[in-house]
Amino acid sequence: MTKFILRRVGVMLLTALCLTFIVFFLTNLYPNLEKLAKTQGNFRMTDEEVASYLGRNGYLQPLPVKYGQWLGVLPGWTQEGEDGTLRGRCIDQDTPAADAPRFCGILQGDWGYSTVFRTEVSGIIGEKLGLTGRLMLWVMLLMVPSALILGVMAGMREGSRTDRTLSTFAITTTATPEYVSGVLFIAIFASSAVGLKWFKGTATSAMENPSFENFFLPVLTIALYGMGYIARMTRASMAEVMTAQYIRTARLKGVSFPNIVLKHALRNALIAPFTVIMLQFPWLLNGVVIVETLFNYKGFGWTLVQAASNNDIELLLAVSVVSVIVVLVTQLISDIGYVYLNPRISVT
Repeated sequence: MTKFILRRVGVMLLTALCLTFIVFFLTNLYPNLEKLAKTQGNFRMTDEEVASYLGRNGYLQPLPVKYGQWLGVLPGWTQEGEDGTLRGRCIDQDTPAADAPRFCGILQGDWGYSTVFRTEVSGIIGEKLGLTGRLMLWVMLLMVPSALILGVMAGMREGSRTDRTLSTFAITTTATPEYVSGVLFIAIFASSAVGLKWFKGTATSAMENPSFENFFLPVLTIALYGMGYIARMTRASMAEVMTAQYIRTARLKGVSFPNIVLKHALRNALIAPFTVIMLQFPWLLNGVVIVETLFNYKGFGWTLVQAASNNDIELLLAVSVVSVIVVLVTQLISDIGYVYLNPRISVT
């Protein structure tokens, strides 16, 4: 198992490097850099002024060099100004140039400076991850148990009326986009007497007060959309397990149906849904952009939109790095969990 984990970690690191380099290359294309220069200066800047700004800030270096500096494996660029002062990537305004570190990249914890929010990127990432983390916690607490119960109930008796009803509900929730269900929920709960009484909170206020009434509508919108996919996978897995030979043997031996489901079928039926559940974390991190925008919840997905629309290169790179890490780590956990849950797989 240790060798398996080490191999997976090695592949994960190589994949992370490749993906981050692609994102770094795309964000550092010259049209993006030109837009950044004009945003920080003015949109009437000439081509010479744009080139001068980019040169003064280290953007015109070769791409591999810039990527190495951003990672923190190469020394940061330095440049002497016309007044003789030394400036560079690692030189802070409050720190003398002689005391500045040579390396200042992702590996050293320096995520850069946001040109939109005018603050350190690391602080923004930490705050927005915390906000989205609260939302993800509530969604998973509602979505996962509900989806597993629906899937198991539907798969226990394939083709029954219960199976058809629950399968139809699961397909309907998955086929309904979040922006449709979100608008419907807003219209229903914002106008009804029950909604005004019990769910009068807003997702904006949930950023400071994470209570049930504030989180209810965005959580319900996201959970319903993701619930259907997990329920359908659980139903298919449960239906397949219920037709296995050992289940038939248990029935012939007179084992009661509840015992067959709980003691023999349930564990094997949850192997496939486990992988699907783990894949929900990357989706919840970045895929809820529509919901966060609809309910004005300024989480991680909202930050991604702001960084992309305002050409905030450092923030966009940081969001991409966190997203890549979350995807790869959840995939690693999924692979390890699949090995432990499935007795037919042997790792040497």
